[in-house]
Amino acid sequence: MDYLILIAGLAVLALIVGGVMFLRPGRRKTPPPVEPAERPDIVRPGGTTTVEDEAAPTIEKAPPTPAAPPKPEIEKPPPSAGRLVRLRARLARSQNTFGKTLLGLLARETLDDEAWEEIEDTLIGADIGVTVARQITEDLRTRVQVLGTREPGEVRAMLKEELVKQIGADTDRSLHTQPHGTRPAVVMVVGVNGTGKTTTCGKLARVLVGDGRTVVMGAADTFRAAAADQLETWGSRVGAEVVRSGEGADPASVAFDAVKRGIDSKVDTVIVDTAGRLHTKTGLMDELGKVKRVVEKQATVDEVLLVLDATTGQNGMQQARVFAEVVNVTGIVLTKLDGTAKGGIVVQVQRELGVPVKLVGLGEGPDDLAPFEPGAFVDAILGD
Repeated sequence: MDYLILIAGLAVLALIVGGVMFLRPGRRKTPPPVEPAERPDIVRPGGTTTVEDEAAPTIEKAPPTPAAPPKPEIEKPPPSAGRLVRLRARLARSQNTFGKTLLGLLARETLDDEAWEEIEDTLIGADIGVTVARQITEDLRTRVQVLGTREPGEVRAMLKEELVKQIGADTDRSLHTQPHGTRPAVVMVVGVNGTGKTTTCGKLARVLVGDGRTVVMGAADTFRAAAADQLETWGSRVGAEVVRSGEGADPASVAFDAVKRGIDSKVDTVIVDTAGRLHTKTGLMDELGKVKRVVEKQATVDEVLLVLDATTGQNGMQQARVFAEVVNVTGIVLTKLDGTAKGGIVVQVQRELGVPVKLVGLGEGPDDLAPFEPGAFVDAILGD
């Protein structure tokens, strides 16, 4: 019995000791902090990297999309009608001496042989040409003798009538730019270097757009990359498409593609800019003929416009003759007419070639190309 009491006591004692040990806090060793792995791309202000930073994904920003260049605003050029009248002041400035001299000579109290010689010399000096100057002088002399009066208004009217007659008031100067059914009209622009062919093409596109036409331009001057760039600039301003190729490409091929684009796009007119060439270079002139033949496989060439610098005088006449032989020129564009006092070139070039002056350039502005009107031209020469 005592033995059992002893065992029970030991058991109770063991339970008490075990409970005390369980409730007493232990002395555990605190583990050292774990250093995060180095991430040089995630840095907190102050230069330290944190676990939170470590876990955050790196978000790369997409590069900003470059802004598209603004499209040039499509311009609406003024119509061609009346342009020469609006620009007559520019002609009047350059031709003023010529007109005043003639009117002054004709208004003299006595018109003797010497006075009539001066009148003839003044006309010759204006590049009208000897034959035409003599004809005008003789006609004026006869009329003055018959009428027996030289009032300023009458003298001016007589002189205007004679000049307009020599220029050709009834000559057809219309530009044939209307499409033929499903095929566009084709205008080739030719001439020597430096006369302003490419600029003339751009200005002509503006004239046509101003009259309500649609236009495609062909950059067949493949010798100058700048020529195609020029056309692009002109075309973008009026909404005219430009067909071009690389520098040195076959000009006939570019012209062919431009006409094809014009047919596919159903435009009214295709303008083909050709490379400037010296009239003395046979190979280049033959190439010009090739361009025309290749174009005619698809459409009729309605106009071949020869661009002449009005300031070149007789040299321009020699150029004109050779071009007319190669490509059957249908019209003349006289540029820089506001920069010369020799407006008589209009009369001379028409008589030499039997081809009318259809357009004149009267300045550097985009709308300074005007259809030629004999009456307005002579009015500008003679002044008010």
